[in-house]
This record gives sequence, structure tokens and C-alpha cells, in this order.
Amino acid sequence: MSGTHVHTINVNGVEIFYREAGKANAPVVLLLHGFPSSSFQYRNLITKLEGKYRVIAPDLPGFGFTKVPGALKYQYTFDNIAKTIEAFVDVLNLKKYALYIFDYGAPTGLRLALSRPSAITAIISQNGNAFEVGLGEFWNGIRKYWNDPTPDNRKSLVWLTKFEATKFQYEAGEAHPETIPPETYHLDQALMDRPGNADIQLDLQLNYQTNVALYPAFHDYFRNYQPPLLAIWGANDDIFVPAGAEAFKTVLPNAQIHFVDGGHFALENHLDEISGHIISFLENIGV
Repeated sequence: MSGTHVHTINVNGVEIFYREAGKANAPVVLLLHGFPSSSFQYRNLITKLEGKYRVIAPDLPGFGFTKVPGALKYQYTFDNIAKTIEAFVDVLNLKKYALYIFDYGAPTGLRLALSRPSAITAIISQNGNAFEVGLGEFWNGIRKYWNDPTPDNRKSLVWLTKFEATKFQYEAGEAHPETIPPETYHLDQALMDRPGNADIQLDLQLNYQTNVALYPAFHDYFRNYQPPLLAIWGANDDIFVPAGAEAFKTVLPNAQIHFVDGGHFALENHLDEISGHIISFLENIGV
């Protein structure tokens, strides 16, 4: 398959939109995006990887162009999102794959690893956190909501669904935010502004605490299975701070840790550096 193709496939009633590139028989790299983005954030990385890999990037339920019919009464939790993506993997008959996890993609992908550890050939974590020490001060208000989920505490987080917050996540920590294409955060915001979506995002902010509760299980998976792991991290990210990258070494002594001089959405301004590390990492471990 030459170039990126877009598809939609029905997975238990959810219409999963995904991008795909590369030869059908090539090793698979599964790209899982984060908040508030979609597979669009991987549009450029896909072109870097497609020469050697079959690259697949779905839009998670509640994001991008994936459609969840109201009749399903879908419950937006990270457990359910992971189950949907696991079913998506099965529909595509993916038996082995490397995981690229970022932001919300981390707890989603690591749930897949818990469910089917033998399927995981490698993990690339780009600001994809799995440790308490990786949660920056950004999370203080969200933690308050976890501890006391009142309407007022929920209302205090509505700013996270607004344009200024979306743009901030792309530009913060970048020396040259003027080089980030504005269609990135404008597309994210346009999709998040669909009716009912803000409440979905606030529900997921509350449910994020279930990911933190699973951190010990993720750590046990790392210790027991020792998957090859590359943590490539925007060093100036205030959401998932550098200590989260360094912490992988506590459970994976052979983990490779690299920092780029960028923020949360580091791919936008550091594509060549990040993709270079990813390709070298995968080649060196025989993927």
C-alpha cells in the first residue's frame, strides 16, 4: 500500500475511522493518539514509517472521525475504549504489533498489553505516562475532581475543552510555536465542539483516575515481560513531565530514554528527530 489510506470499519457498532499505510505483510506499528487529538496527529509520522512498516492509526471513540451511535449508549471509560480498540485489532486480524502510545493512548495501549502481552513486539512511549511521578502540576485541578466529583469541580475543568487550552497543549514548551500548523489545534477543537462531546471529555477526565489505579499492574507487566521500550519525550511537557520517562528504567532496565527540546505534541516540531530514534530502535531490536 503506497501512501496513507483512510478507512472506516464497524467494531461492535462503533464506526472506527483509521489511517493505514505500508505493505500488508510488513511488521505492524499501532499508533494510539491522545487528548484532544486524533489520528491526524500522526499524519507525518506515518509517512516516515510506511517504508518499513504497516502503520495503523485509529481514532479512539469520542475523538476524530470515529462515530459512536447514540443508540449504543456507549460508556466513555478507558476500560471501554481499550476494549473497543482490542476488538478493532481483532477485526483487522493483527496478531503482533509495536505500540506507539501518547497521552490517552498510553492507558489504552497498556490495557491491550495486559490483555495480550504476547502480541506486543515493542513499545514507543512519546509522552505516554505510566507513573505517578510523571503527572505534573497540570493535574492538580483534575485530582481535586477525582477526590470530590461535584458539579462545581466538574465545571472548573470546562476550560480544558476550549480552544485556548487546545492551542496551549500544542505550543507550550516549544521554542518556535509559530511553525506549528494551525490546522492541528483548529481541527481538534472543531471535532471537540460537536454536540455532547465536551461532556464526554469531562467524563474521561474523571475516569482517568482508573488509569492511575492500574499503574501497579502496568509495572508488573513491564517487570514480568520486559518488552523493548523507547521513551521519547518532549522535555518541556508540563502535563506528563520528564520524570515519567525516566521512571521506565525502574521496571525496564534496558529501556531507552531520549528527550527532545519540545512540549506535549512534540511530533509537530521534532518529527525527524523522533522518527529517527523510532526507526533505529525498531531496527536494533529486530522489528
